[in-house]
Amino acid sequence: MQIRRAKNRHPLLWAVGAGATAVTLAAGMGSSALAASVFSDNFNDGDASGWSKSGGTWSVLTDGSGVFNQASTSSELARQFAGQTSWTDYQVQARVKPTGFGSSTGLVGLAARSASSTKMYRLALLGSGRAELQAVNGSQITAIGSASLGVSAGNWYTLRIETSGSTIRGFVNGTQIASGSNSLAASGRVGLVTAYASGSFDDVTVDSGGGGTPTTPPSTTAPPTSAPPTTTPPTTPPPTTPPASWPTPTSSQKVDATIPVSGTLDGGMKRYYGIGDGGQSESQDPMFELAAGATLKNVIIGAPAGDGVHCEGNCTLINVWWEDVGEDAATFRGGTTYTVDGGGARSGTDKVFQHNGAGTVYIRNFRVENSGKLYRACGNCSTSYQRHVVLDNITATSTKVLAGINTNWGDTARFSRITILNDPNHSTKICQKWKGVPKGSEPTEIGEGADGVNCLYSASDITWR
Repeated sequence: MQIRRAKNRHPLLWAVGAGATAVTLAAGMGSSALAASVFSDNFNDGDASGWSKSGGTWSVLTDGSGVFNQASTSSELARQFAGQTSWTDYQVQARVKPTGFGSSTGLVGLAARSASSTKMYRLALLGSGRAELQAVNGSQITAIGSASLGVSAGNWYTLRIETSGSTIRGFVNGTQIASGSNSLAASGRVGLVTAYASGSFDDVTVDSGGGGTPTTPPSTTAPPTSAPPTTTPPTTPPPTTPPASWPTPTSSQKVDATIPVSGTLDGGMKRYYGIGDGGQSESQDPMFELAAGATLKNVIIGAPAGDGVHCEGNCTLINVWWEDVGEDAATFRGGTTYTVDGGGARSGTDKVFQHNGAGTVYIRNFRVENSGKLYRACGNCSTSYQRHVVLDNITATSTKVLAGINTNWGDTARFSRITILNDPNHSTKICQKWKGVPKGSEPTEIGEGADGVNCLYSASDITWR
């Protein structure tokens, strides 16, 4: 993970430079003086890559230097998330400036252990002038503690949340305003949050703070290794071929906000549409957000569909169809095993499936048409993992690449029963190799083709028709 240089308006951090930023921050973070920095973003690069949006109007602006701004005071709940759902004990700090409150109940704040987009610990600056540490579980909000601070729009505040086991603490400008015991969420990502308020965020840092801490592999070494899979997961036997034609929806439903899924959602072949702009703009909301262990089945995703499906942990997608892929069809984030069984996707300008988390993605009995890449292992995410993909029983038409992987991190792609249609020149790349890099840089393509190590297939696994 790249640690960016601190801003000039913090003279001590600026003076020591980027190489010492983690040490300086840790020394000022209270109870964990020896904590290690595992994530930071000061938005001076002008982008918000690595952050995942849910609601609101977000952009990187200049306010002396780069800041991440949410501009709408009418958004009921606007959030940006970063990090991993597996993070447990840590402290997250950010500089936060409310710029406008839509009401006295409006808030601008920082989140820790965000187990989902609606389940987290939140340190909120309220339009009433108070600061409150909250346990948020959907519409149920439990105050752990609060203090009257005369919070007002236009001022910067330094917020920090510390999590250690069931103990949650909140600090504003270095002073503890709340501490308590709560077992709502044992792990989760960090977040920037507003509700009926606008605000800017800057200098976000996450430091380890105890057992089960988040870790980020150094950019100079490979991520931790894991044994590459050899077969698809033991579920129902695959059909002989992927579906031969695109299904007709039984009905249509316009969606105005992300649909959370826990357990199983069976759509009965209904078409869902209406989120996002239908293009490739970053940080669009997903149509569906799947909690760990969730299953989405028998669903047609129409256009616009925003960022498709987000899997926050292990997930299963059965007979899901994307009529027109917008930003991505699905993004696999916080788990270790993800399965796509049946269905299809078309018009994925960039990529269909994005693999940001660790582990293995299984894609089988699937058809892809008119797309850039069927699968891409993230080459510059905030945390680098060794990732694997297994593709079996795939039919591809007018698709440039089936799988893109980062060979320098030990990624693997395994192929079987692949059928490429209408490509007489064999121009489709089966396995594209990249050199993965830290967040803030761009990966480089370094080759393609079977090699018996990272790209695993033989000529008999590929049929050209």
